[in-house]
Amino acid sequence: MGLHVPAPRRLTGGRSNHVWRAGGLVIKLYAADGANPLFANDPARESAVLTALSGTGMVPPLVQTGVFEGWRWLSYAHVNGQPWQENTGHVARLLGRLHDVSPPPGLPTGVNGSIALEMQTMGILKSCKDREVLTALRPLGRIPPVRQLQLIHGDPVPGNLLAHDGTLTLIDWQCPQIGDPAEDLSLFLSPAMQLTYRGTPLSKAEEDSFLKAYPDPRIAGRALALQPWFHWRMAAYCLWRAERGDEKDWRAYELECTALQSVRPRNA
Repeated sequence: MGLHVPAPRRLTGGRSNHVWRAGGLVIKLYAADGANPLFANDPARESAVLTALSGTGMVPPLVQTGVFEGWRWLSYAHVNGQPWQENTGHVARLLGRLHDVSPPPGLPTGVNGSIALEMQTMGILKSCKDREVLTALRPLGRIPPVRQLQLIHGDPVPGNLLAHDGTLTLIDWQCPQIGDPAEDLSLFLSPAMQLTYRGTPLSKAEEDSFLKAYPDPRIAGRALALQPWFHWRMAAYCLWRAERGDEKDWRAYELECTALQSVRPRNA
């Protein structure tokens, strides 16, 4: 790769790519093992965002990109931190800062509004065998698209938030979009994603603290209004993963279904 670095050490935690640490560098080799119905894996997007957000402290410094035997790779400066575990307000404020940043050109537009979320979820369910139960839990009502789209991370789960020196840095920028900021809020609040990367869902107090700390109460309110569709979509994604042999996603699926049934709009 043309880099003079110590022998690399494989890092754990990622679910999509191969990642190593070599001295002060993190080297990511992008996998190409099939499309993911919810989370893209685009090295060009990651490079664009790391470049655009350089110097903000919200992303690690990009070092180099390239191709190795037909595989795309990227390296960035290692951030000496730990995956996020506590203080949801800190995450909310970081996402608020991110959503105010002008996005780099070329990013795709994310799903926006309940109709788009429903279409995306139904697309995921079409790839699932046992989809009848979840299909029947489709939320009722409509939430219109948001007019002002902003830069969103697209996967701000605890494993992609590194806590260090009293601050937070977002990593794994494979699926940023120009979209509805409520998307990022919902992904962080997802019980399935919290279970997968933190080991336990957020408490009600932690959820409330997160939403209260987010700088724009209109977006926080929108995230609450869209909860049924976001839980439904995440349940479909967990079902998709579980049916492909990932047993731990069955528990994540159950959590999202429970959350969905607790907030799902119903006929009067």
